[in-house]
Amino acid sequence: MIKVNSLAELPRELQPTVVTIGKFDGIHLGHQRLIAETISIAEQQMLTPALITFDRHPSETLQASQVPPALIGPGQKAQLLDESGIELMLAEPFDEAFSHLSAREFVQRYLVDGLQAKAVIVGEGFRFGSGGLGDVGLLRELGAELGFIVLEIPGLEFEGRMVSTSWIRELLLAGDVTKAARLLGRNHTTVGEVEHGLKIGREIGFPTANMARDSEGLLPRDAVYAGWLYADGERYMSALSVGMNETFEAVPRLLEAHIIDQRGLDLYGKVITCEYVEFIRPAAKFSGVEDLVAEINRDLDKIRALLG
Repeated sequence: MIKVNSLAELPRELQPTVVTIGKFDGIHLGHQRLIAETISIAEQQMLTPALITFDRHPSETLQASQVPPALIGPGQKAQLLDESGIELMLAEPFDEAFSHLSAREFVQRYLVDGLQAKAVIVGEGFRFGSGGLGDVGLLRELGAELGFIVLEIPGLEFEGRMVSTSWIRELLLAGDVTKAARLLGRNHTTVGEVEHGLKIGREIGFPTANMARDSEGLLPRDAVYAGWLYADGERYMSALSVGMNETFEAVPRLLEAHIIDQRGLDLYGKVITCEYVEFIRPAAKFSGVEDLVAEINRDLDKIRALLG
């Protein structure tokens, strides 16, 4: 996949495209439906499947006090889109200048002159242009005038509710990683570098890989989860602990991963992926090390039964 951050970076030899547009801030099942339709039409018409998204959540520019925590990071988004079959991704900086483009200016500059779009695929209720004044009806009118067709794809419902990034965020912050995975079409992950910690886990017999605070992928509710850790092309059964270590009152909120029944792995400085599979128990404070160790052993038995 070719990834560019401005129209100026578009390949000179770019062929006409089918374009889908959106925040794509979760790449959940609803987003995947848009992407699949884009790729399908591109294959039928021998066009390039392309996607316009943004380098930040629009609220960072429009309503800075109401920016929701990111579900996935830019690296995760790019990887998921690459794996989806999208061939060109334009991650436009959503700054003040971009936010003031009129609907017609956006269409002319990005869809017609920039990406040479022959078809544009958008989600239900799509809005664009300064103040969100452009809607699907206007997009169709501009398409008829400027030479592209428009398809509006209905939202995807699950259990009577529309699949959305905000709903998935709610589920993760409640610890329901299993239901979140059903809406994502995959298990939620956190990706980042392993950094040195206080080595408390090692001292009590359960060494952990501590993920850096700038890792990508929303940390779910403070709890212990059954999951997988991926490093150097290998997958390891793991206990994933999110939160503060309240027993020792020394570790700030982070993700710590204990690889089960493995010893001697050196992951410091490596980028790893932690995949959440199932909630085990909420975070808790223990009266002492013996109680903590006993609880950890119970956690590991549960995880072995689930994943082993």
